[in-house]
Amino acid sequence: MSVFEPTVCDGVCRLARPGTRWLSTGHGGGERVAPAAYNVTVPEGWERTDLDAYVGERLDAAGFDAEATGPVLLTGVDQRHARRARLGTVEAVATAGVSNPAALPVGEPARPAVDADGDAPDPDAETPHDPGTVNVLVGTTRSLAPGALANLSTVAAEAKAATLLERVGVPGTTTDAVVAACDPTGDVAAFSGSATPVGAAARACVRDAVDASLASRYPEGEYGPPDSGVRTDERAAVSALAPDH
Repeated sequence: MSVFEPTVCDGVCRLARPGTRWLSTGHGGGERVAPAAYNVTVPEGWERTDLDAYVGERLDAAGFDAEATGPVLLTGVDQRHARRARLGTVEAVATAGVSNPAALPVGEPARPAVDADGDAPDPDAETPHDPGTVNVLVGTTRSLAPGALANLSTVAAEAKAATLLERVGVPGTTTDAVVAACDPTGDVAAFSGSATPVGAAARACVRDAVDASLASRYPEGEYGPPDSGVRTDERAAVSALAPDH
């Protein structure tokens, strides 16, 4: 049985399930109960900053009830590249674009933290928006404890990162987001870690949905310029919390 009932119209994907409890890391995120979540494709060159108004306009134009909205994610990836994967009590839907990768090298020497003019980068500077978001919406028919719903988001993010590292060589992009969901009326699951039925199914669903969306978006396996996006080369100061005896 499907977790979500999907409807796609005018670049908006609605994933409906009445009374669902959602936890979102996207715009206006947090936890709420709502009948649906949305993944909205924005046009090329999109620069709107009044996101609440924009979302309302897009949902209205698509014929969806903007007043009863749940979580909304935004992406530059066309919804024709969205893929869903189901296993057991879990389902995941993903849209994957990686034109603005966020590389995180480990075990390599730090590069000088300066730009082409020899100036240090501004830590408060905003990262330009590029249409390369990886959005993942994952849900279960089980009723998850509060900590288990939050952990489902973590499990989904880990599976997304592992899949991208394998396929693209980076763990994500600068604008990725995850929505986790559960049915408050379902059988209770206290935990959702990778060793639990819910967590194991979520890992598989997210992996397979992201992988399939990548294959649809980049059929030739060309994921974009290697120097695009961001690369975190700075190194933090590391110390022990107490003397080592």
